[in-house]
Amino acid sequence: MIEMLEKGPRLAKAQNAEVGASKFCPGCGHGMILKTLAQTIDELELNDKAIFGCDIGCSLLSWNYMNVDTVQTHHGRTTPVIYGVTRANPDLVGIAYMGDGGGLAIGSQHLVNAAVRSENLLIIVANNTNYGMTGGQMSPTTMPGQKTETTPYGRDCDVTGRPAKGAEMVASIADPEKSFVARASVSNLRKLKSTFKKALKNVDMGGFSFVEVLSVCPLNWRTNNIQTWDRLKTMEEFFEVKEFVQREGLE
Repeated sequence: MIEMLEKGPRLAKAQNAEVGASKFCPGCGHGMILKTLAQTIDELELNDKAIFGCDIGCSLLSWNYMNVDTVQTHHGRTTPVIYGVTRANPDLVGIAYMGDGGGLAIGSQHLVNAAVRSENLLIIVANNTNYGMTGGQMSPTTMPGQKTETTPYGRDCDVTGRPAKGAEMVASIADPEKSFVARASVSNLRKLKSTFKKALKNVDMGGFSFVEVLSVCPLNWRTNNIQTWDRLKTMEEFFEVKEFVQREGLE
């Protein structure tokens, strides 16, 4: 009889091994973002210092994904909850995780105030250009001409205004002496990890970090593998991938 060798997946310590199969839709970018974040937490040895907060929306499915202290908040309120925690305990490294709706729509006032005050936390906004969990409606970052459930003929910027560019907005108001602001993409996970490293190091130094991650949503985009990749490349042309603000001495 042939013996079957079972070998489990190689998970970061900062990932919860008991979760089992991913709760995200097939092809979703959230899993890639969270796995990369967990690997970064491991490499920086922040496992006992990290506090992870997640928003309503697809991001709420990460409530038990991370093997660190976690809190799930009301929609758009992850940012103030996490900086409340880090104000109470400055030794912690706070991470607020959300989608483009939670970060740039209902939560935008908290994002602006956190950036202006240089609150001690990392805000991660997963930008997939639609409201994924509720059926794929137009979001603040829906691109011009993009079809969604609420823009079936494509987004008309003369009616809805231009898409929000979170990283550029935050960079314009963040204190360059205390902040790290960047946009990355799930198309390059090695670069995403290096971006997360700088962001978390900055928070551990007592600063404010914001990382917008261009992500994918093939279910609501109604795209196959090739079309999904092409859409992501189009996003990278519209939303510039780069570091916008980096405090001196951060490497």
